[in-house]
Amino acid sequence: MSDRRPTAVVTGAGRGIGAGLAIGLARRGYDLALLGRTPEHLEAVARQVAEQSDAAVTTVPVDLVDPEAVRAAAARVERALGGVDLLVHNAGVVEHAELPFAEDDVEDTWRVIEVNVRGPLMLTHALLPGMLAAGGARIVHLNSGAGHKASPSMTGYGISKGALARLTTLLDAQYRERGILVFDLAPGVVRTDMTSSMPMHDSRTDWTPVEDVAAMLVAIGSGALDALAGRFVHAGLDTVDGLREATGTILSSDARRLRLALWGQDDPLG
Repeated sequence: MSDRRPTAVVTGAGRGIGAGLAIGLARRGYDLALLGRTPEHLEAVARQVAEQSDAAVTTVPVDLVDPEAVRAAAARVERALGGVDLLVHNAGVVEHAELPFAEDDVEDTWRVIEVNVRGPLMLTHALLPGMLAAGGARIVHLNSGAGHKASPSMTGYGISKGALARLTTLLDAQYRERGILVFDLAPGVVRTDMTSSMPMHDSRTDWTPVEDVAAMLVAIGSGALDALAGRFVHAGLDTVDGLREATGTILSSDARRLRLALWGQDDPLG
């Protein structure tokens, strides 16, 4: 380990959960690269970080579904930070309407899948060589129970989160032995402009504080949950102590990750 401060990249950092995560990481000693589409939003968050910490912050406006832009952004991040210890894929969107698939606009469904999956794929691919050369890093996908549970609407969102869960397991299988530790982190339902505009949350009163999500992210970044790499944790329901106590059970039962459940020892797929 060098003497440099730990570093983190946060996508979708210009507002909402991403802004809260950036501030939480800065308070715990991370230098940051903030990625998002709107320069003004990123600069506003950078000012908040400066008011609350001594973190060095680089803002990188980027369209995360543009391959050339993502590669350029990754190069800029590596120059600014000198290496990436924690990559947080927070940027994401939902459908314009809460409809079952037959009634929805399939182009809107694809927009959600593309933003929520293509962005993490390309940014991870661009930064992974540097992470491997440095001996490892941690990657966090902001995920959701929607990737595991059936829903009467928002088909693209469910597909995208299921795909991220599979990406987590694949990266874990391919690179854990080389030091890349990947996690799915569900934030619960945080009150943001996006969630507040969704009809399904009109009557909600039990919002997850973004500080709880940031605390779980900091715990992952610290290595406290490394034994659970490749798996799903929930900031609104889990605690770090509870997860650590349950680690043996989680591992022995192969729980908390996307997999095919077999009917028993006689299942031929086993």
